[in-house]
Amino acid sequence: MMKIRSEYTLRDMAGEHVVVVPGSAETAAPTRILALNDSACYLWKRFCDREFSADDVAGALCERYDVSPETACNDARSWIERLAGCGMIEE
Repeated sequence: MMKIRSEYTLRDMAGEHVVVVPGSAETAAPTRILALNDSACYLWKRFCDREFSADDVAGALCERYDVSPETACNDARSWIERLAGCGMIEE
């Protein structure tokens, strides 16, 4: 099970859904802004305050969109990998 880290919040900026990823002076990592499309925003809102698995995310995609289970699994993995790559997910 995993969870979106509580220090990250979804914001609307100039009509876009974004999450600000603060930089770090210790590692010289720059501040990044991660833009979320409508489906990524839906998933963020659905899972931001609770634990979830990749299967939960795929199920949510199948419930909301007309996609095959295989496509939903691939999209769920991609969404999780993107967030994990930015350090937004804790396990």
